[in-house]
Amino acid sequence: MNPSNKSFPVSWDQFHRDSRALAWRLTNVGSFDAIVAIARGGLVPAAIVARELNIRIVDCVAVKSYAHKDQGKIEILKHISSDVLELDKKGKVLIIDDLVDTGATARIVREILPNAHFATVYAKPLGNDMVDTFITEVSQDTWIYFPWDLDVTYAEPISGDRLIFINAGVVEW
Repeated sequence: MNPSNKSFPVSWDQFHRDSRALAWRLTNVGSFDAIVAIARGGLVPAAIVARELNIRIVDCVAVKSYAHKDQGKIEILKHISSDVLELDKKGKVLIIDDLVDTGATARIVREILPNAHFATVYAKPLGNDMVDTFITEVSQDTWIYFPWDLDVTYAEPISGDRLIFINAGVVEW
């Protein structure tokens, strides 16, 4: 495996556990009146955190920065409601995303909600200074495969050793 092309597949169970761990960590931060999920990746952890912290006001900002694995120009496709923008002035807004990578998306959302607490499930080194709370740090050269991006298929072994298939009692190399 090419060390600059690492992958980190995350199952639904693991993502749910990590999102709940984020909620637990946030209980030590304070109380929030609203959550802003960064769509699309932040929608699932935001729903879990909202449930765990009993936050009923959930909004989203839709930010497009990726086309599969290529990070491109950032576009805001859906803006945050004026009610939530008002709550940010009191410092009662929590921003949730699945991942902070380079920090480019985080910078844009921080400009919109400068007083909010920013939390992500996963963080990479180039962006982790943009968030206040995260659960797991992964290397910058790791691609995280989220459960909504995956299908159950065969995975190549890491070592590249030969595989032996036994088909109806016949060994194939």
